[in-house]
Amino acid sequence: MRYAPIAQELFVQNRRNLIKHLKPRSVAIFNSNDVMPTNADGTMPFRQNNDLFYLSGIDQEESILLLFPDSRDPRLKEVLFVRETNDHILTWEGYKLTKQQAQDVSGIKTVLWTHEFNSFLHALLPEAEYIYLNSNEHPRAVVEVETRDARFMKWMMVNYPVHKYERVALIMHLLRAVKSEAEVALIKQACHITEKAFRRVLGFMRPGVMEYDVEAEIYHEFIRNRSKGPAYQPIIASGANACILHYVDNERECKAGDLVLMDFGAEYANYASDLTRTIPVNGKFTKRQREVYNAVLRVMKAATQMLVPGNTLGQYHKFVGTVMENELIQLGLLNENDVRHQDPQNPLYKKYFMHGTSHHLGLDVHDVGDKHRTFEEGMVFTCEPGIYIREEGIGVRLENDILVTINGPVDLMANIPLEADEIEQIMQKV
Repeated sequence: MRYAPIAQELFVQNRRNLIKHLKPRSVAIFNSNDVMPTNADGTMPFRQNNDLFYLSGIDQEESILLLFPDSRDPRLKEVLFVRETNDHILTWEGYKLTKQQAQDVSGIKTVLWTHEFNSFLHALLPEAEYIYLNSNEHPRAVVEVETRDARFMKWMMVNYPVHKYERVALIMHLLRAVKSEAEVALIKQACHITEKAFRRVLGFMRPGVMEYDVEAEIYHEFIRNRSKGPAYQPIIASGANACILHYVDNERECKAGDLVLMDFGAEYANYASDLTRTIPVNGKFTKRQREVYNAVLRVMKAATQMLVPGNTLGQYHKFVGTVMENELIQLGLLNENDVRHQDPQNPLYKKYFMHGTSHHLGLDVHDVGDKHRTFEEGMVFTCEPGIYIREEGIGVRLENDILVTINGPVDLMANIPLEADEIEQIMQKV
C-alpha cells in the first residue's frame, strides 16, 4: 500500500468494541468489496469495504472476516480469510498478502485462505444461534448493482435458513461515528495532503487555464504524497458552474473576473478529507464577490462554534439557517419582512443555500452515523455553508473538517488559507 503501516492496535480495539454489541452465540461476517468491471476485460481500481477495513486493516480483494466471540475454541474467535496466491497471480497482478503479513496487519492469529471459507463455516455454524450480516444502509445510498454482501446474504439464507439473522450495519454506524486518536491522525494526514494541493492551485491559477488543468494539479499533489487520489470526484466549477452543486464536468475555461469553486479532498489509508475553497481566477475579488465571500465565511465561523458535544444536527442546521438569513438580508437577496412572515417549512434562504451545512466524515466522505444522535467527542464533521446567486453567476462555498472535543471544536484544516486577504496575497505573490 502507498500509505505508511498502521498499528494493528487500531483494528484490534475496533473489533473489541464491536463484540460488545453482539448477542450471545453470535457470528458476524464481513466481506471485501468486489473488483468492479468496466467493459471488455477492464476493471475499476479496487476500493475496500470500509467496515472490513475498519475491523481488520486488510486492504485486499476476496477477503472475509469472521468473528465468533463465544466459540469454545479460542483460535476460532477471530478468523481472517485472504486470497491464496500462486505464480500466475504473482506474474499478472503482483504480490498478495501472506498469512503472516495478514496477521501482522490485523492482529488476528488465525488466518486461512478464502477458498477454505465455505467448509469452515459449515463446521462452525452448529455452535452459533445468531448470524450478523452486513449491508449498505447509508440513507443516501442508491445501489443498483448487486454487491458481494448482497449475494452472500442470499446464499446464507438459502443454505442456513433456520439461524436467526441480525443486521450489523447499525452497530457499525454507532461505532464508526466516533473516531479514535489513530483515526483522527489518518484524517489529519489526508487534510495535510489536501492543503498541499490547494496551495499548489493558488500558485497555478490564472485566466485562461481550464478547469481540468486545475484538477490535474490537484491529482498530481495527491498522488505524490502517498494518496491513491481523491476521496471523491473533484468539483472545479468556475463562473456560473459554481451554482451547480455537483458539477464534475470540469471542462470550462477559467476566465478573468470569475470565481472558481473547488471542492476536493485527498484520501489517505482509505480515510477522507473534504475541502471547499472559492478563489478569484485573476487573484483579486471584486467588491460584490468579496461581500458574498465574507458572508459565507461569517456563517462558517458561527457554524463551526456549534459543533460541540450535546448539540444535534437538527438544532445545528436550524441555527445555521437563522445566521444565513441575516447574511442574505444584508446582501440584499432577502427582504426582512418577507423572512419574518415566511413558511417555516420552506424558509426563503433555501433559494440561495439549498444544502446541509455538515455531515459526518471518516472512511466515507459522507460517513455513516445517526442524524438524530447528539454530538460526541471524537466525531468529525464537515462545515460547508454556501451562497449561490444564479442571476449574478456567483457561487461561493467554504468548507473545513472539524473534530468535536469537550474543549471546543478543533479545525483539522486550520492551516489552509481561508481569509480573502490571505488568498489574494498568496495568489498575487506568484
